Amino acid sequence: MKLLIFCLLILFNSVKLYGSDLTAETGASISGFIIESDNGEPVPFINILIEGTKIGTITDAGGHYSLTNLPEGKQNLIVTGMGYAVTRIELEVRSGQILERNIEVQYQGINLDEIVITSSPVARGFRYQPDNIYTGEELQKRPDISFGEMLDGEPGIAMRSMGPTPSRPVIRGLDGGRILILQNGERMGDVSETSAGHAISMDPLSSSRVEVVRGPASLLYGSSAIGGVINLMTADIPDNWDKGPSGVVSLQGASNNNMGAGFGRYTWGNENRAASGRFGYRKAGDVTTPLGVVPSTYMENYDGSLGIGFNNDRLNGGFNVGLGRQHYGIPEELDDPDESVEVRIRQQLMQGRLQFRVNDFFDRAQFRMHASRFIQQEVEMEFEDGILEEDVEIEFNSMNFSSTLTIQHKPVGIFDRGAIGLNIYGRKLDISGDDAFTPNEERINLGVFTFQEVPVSRIMRFQFGGRIDFLRATALPNEFLDMNISRSTFVYAGSAGINLRPVEGLEIGGQLARSHRYPMLEELFAYGPHLCAGLYEIGSIDLRDEIGYGGDLFVRLSKGRIHIEAAGFYNHFNNYIIMQPTGEIDEGSGLPVVEYQSDRARMYGGEVSAGMDIFKGLKADLGVDYVLGQRLAEEKEFLPFMPPFRFSAKLEYDYGKGWIGSRARAISAQNRVAPEEDSTDGYTLLDINAGYRLNSTGQHILILRVQNILDIVYRDHLTRIEERNFPMPGRNFSLAYRWFF
Repeated sequence: MKLLIFCLLILFNSVKLYGSDLTAETGASISGFIIESDNGEPVPFINILIEGTKIGTITDAGGHYSLTNLPEGKQNLIVTGMGYAVTRIELEVRSGQILERNIEVQYQGINLDEIVITSSPVARGFRYQPDNIYTGEELQKRPDISFGEMLDGEPGIAMRSMGPTPSRPVIRGLDGGRILILQNGERMGDVSETSAGHAISMDPLSSSRVEVVRGPASLLYGSSAIGGVINLMTADIPDNWDKGPSGVVSLQGASNNNMGAGFGRYTWGNENRAASGRFGYRKAGDVTTPLGVVPSTYMENYDGSLGIGFNNDRLNGGFNVGLGRQHYGIPEELDDPDESVEVRIRQQLMQGRLQFRVNDFFDRAQFRMHASRFIQQEVEMEFEDGILEEDVEIEFNSMNFSSTLTIQHKPVGIFDRGAIGLNIYGRKLDISGDDAFTPNEERINLGVFTFQEVPVSRIMRFQFGGRIDFLRATALPNEFLDMNISRSTFVYAGSAGINLRPVEGLEIGGQLARSHRYPMLEELFAYGPHLCAGLYEIGSIDLRDEIGYGGDLFVRLSKGRIHIEAAGFYNHFNNYIIMQPTGEIDEGSGLPVVEYQSDRARMYGGEVSAGMDIFKGLKADLGVDYVLGQRLAEEKEFLPFMPPFRFSAKLEYDYGKGWIGSRARAISAQNRVAPEEDSTDGYTLLDINAGYRLNSTGQHILILRVQNILDIVYRDHLTRIEERNFPMPGRNFSLAYRWFF
């Protein structure tokens, strides 16, 4: 009904049915285009009004406007629209005069949350699925050892853990290749998606911005990301810089595992060029729980990078090179201190970025690339007669290349600014060692995609995207298996969404999507013990490609001091690949046996978060999330490793020079488990945090956190450690210092 009334008002404007405000017929008129001053693009659905009258209109989808029967004399033409500075143009109107005038307006940005670039290649700020951004001080308040711990407890995000270092985010119960974890928009080249014991090859201290997209994510990144995308962004290639020197120094420590970490970045720039270097180091001992120390949960890593950037009128970009080393323990035999497993990682990488602008129809382009060599060894260590013996049971040696070219075009016809692109990803993976349990693999993926938006009115717009991929995967012989099997396929994925802003402060978005995921190497060919995962894995070469259909809907309301967002989702899968516990123990290795199976499956649930500014500086936040996963066979069994229902409440007071707050999380018992999967009890955790800004500009910051302050004994349902009685970490004090210069 509101839309009908709105359309009638527009009709009334165009035919000048304004009752008592009608002016005498003059025959004077004005027409033209409203365009952005920065790029010359037409602006659709923006308001034009003659000041002091009700003579007005809005531009059409092509940015054109027309006003007739203008009053004689000096008149002010006012142009207003969300995200644009108010523009006033003075006119001298004479009877019968016909004016043509193009009017430039200045884009200032939409008065919403900061745009999450990961979900929109054109960065317009219209959302079709729920997303979050963590940057600046919000990141500084999270001095965690891994990205899994950093994001655990955020709306819809849980943590898969095999000890603190290899913990990895899980979005709405989906893990592995169903969510993509990227570095600066490209695949990282590690093997973290394949096993719970494999870590993300990037330290949280290196990130300057983290973007999370929940639900069917942008098709820029791949056809399989029906769960979402987590984009870990760094400043290794300088982007925006100050003249002269700038940088950051960070120090942090934690009591639970005697962790210490340091990080530094230095950037020097002039008007057009900049150079940047960073180095980070972190070391931690074994995790302490209320029941004692868990052996082989230590870690140590360092990484560094050197990069340069340039910025000219129409061209900017740069490149960097980096390296890193990491080793960490994996709990194997909790009751045998003489046996342990250690993971050792080495990585070298090179990244590049190039962006340019021209004055043609295709006026903007961005090229990104990420090349890396990644080596991971899983070493079994055993003390025998006081002598340490080490055996490299498995070694992954991977060469990776990921690159994307995205080209934006100006609005045309019914379409707003859109993008088309090309993506290439290649990997050569060699697997060796006594316990190699899959063949080697070569994989090449070529994809083309498009992202388009159609503005229907000032309050409604549609989005659609499509992606076609050619995939060729070849299993190659090694010590484990003598085979040479290739499989080539064309796959397609697509999405369609809607964004509504019916009134100020209210945004509604929804999206439908189709995903396509090719089975991972382990799912097809695994047959043997995997020490890093603590499992005996059995794959199936008969697994078919996984097809997912997802729907997502969110509502965000921001009125005065209250902010609320509710989101719901439903995913249906054909050939959903499941790592199913069998309840058996392999005699040779003593590890639990799991089989990779497939079935039709569904997952649904949602999140609700609410915040309120109680008074200046004091803010309260509440949140709940839930997901249910089921196989759709006759028995309707539950899917394994589904997060339980969770509730959180947070209260924080920011008094300018600092802040103090607390967060409580209540996690319910998880009894809806798969066959042969253990259930877990519910628990409640309480954390407190405080910070102090040492000067008015916030250049020096101290941050204190106390996690699990009540020292609760609990088990996270998503832990993959063989011994399910393994409790999570106990009380932990952490202190961090940041100096920005």
